[in-house]
Amino acid sequence: MKVLHILDSLNRGGTEMLVLDVCRNARAKGLDLICAATGGGDLEAEFAASGVEFIRFERRLPVDLKLAGQLRRLIRQRGIRVVHTHQAVEALHAHIATRGLRTRQVLSFHLCTMDAKNRRALKFLTPRMDANIAVSRDLLDCLRTNARLDTSRNFHVIYNGVDGKRLQPTGQDLRAELQLSEDELLLGMVGNFYADGRKDQLTVCRALSQLFVQVPEAHFVFVGAHDAAAPEAFDECVRVCRELGIAERVHFLGRRADIPDILRALDLFVFSSRADSFGVAVVEALLSGVPAVVSDLKALREVTDDGRYAALFRTGDAADLARCLLELANDEARRKELGARGREWASRQFGIAAHIARLRELYSAVAGVR
Repeated sequence: MKVLHILDSLNRGGTEMLVLDVCRNARAKGLDLICAATGGGDLEAEFAASGVEFIRFERRLPVDLKLAGQLRRLIRQRGIRVVHTHQAVEALHAHIATRGLRTRQVLSFHLCTMDAKNRRALKFLTPRMDANIAVSRDLLDCLRTNARLDTSRNFHVIYNGVDGKRLQPTGQDLRAELQLSEDELLLGMVGNFYADGRKDQLTVCRALSQLFVQVPEAHFVFVGAHDAAAPEAFDECVRVCRELGIAERVHFLGRRADIPDILRALDLFVFSSRADSFGVAVVEALLSGVPAVVSDLKALREVTDDGRYAALFRTGDAADLARCLLELANDEARRKELGARGREWASRQFGIAAHIARLRELYSAVAGVR
């Protein structure tokens, strides 16, 4: 059974990294996979070297009939049984490309928020899919209540998977880069600075001013890009850190490709968010054995088993976050115990092998393959 995954871009994001992990492990896990992209990005070379056939197309229009024709030829030539897409624009082109064919269609949902155009497209597409995937139970609820999609049929929950091999450190030394000793406490967050405020780095900045008073040897790193066209979220964090007098101990590293090395250097991982459907960055930290403190959003409660495998703080509450950080900063034994339990939990629940096994089961069901 041959499966085609389609991505609209190859930028370094959670969806793209998920599909890249699937590609790298597909052959070993018995998945006959082709990956196609209709736009480029930072990860193009890595997809080309992922171990599966990679084909690059170019989408030139919002609805590109030439692209749909190219996809249709590929589907027919390769005998594709299942096409898996990850957002409305890909699903629409796949839907056009498979008209009249026996090829089945699967659409994954990674976010609940969407603009009016995508909402209309998805209301049209979801009932026409053979299966829709939500990456958490919380996202499934949000798609029903907020996005007003009918999730009563052909919807499934399949958690994202992360390839632990991708998280092996390369030897880069973040502490040496920052000129920090091994005795200094290093905390950090991985997440882009979004203009819509879905990631909440500002609450972290305010909590750090309270933590640093009692833990003077602590430092913090923010890893993540910001939109040059809408830099407000990033600029506000920089301004607040300066006003609070903590700028010398808060390091804004920007977009980085050495996430495994950064996670290895951390004593504590922080993930402050106002809207999340899964939390890949949290799972990566857990898989790396880094104790985590995360917002108490429903999706992050789900990923951490209601806080059994990470400390939770009240979303947007800087004082509560500072309390959690201080407790863990002063308790090395608890940090080690939380990190070890989190790694075991994440490996069992969110490893790439478990993810691919669930995908194969769904593909077989929709394609009628035993």
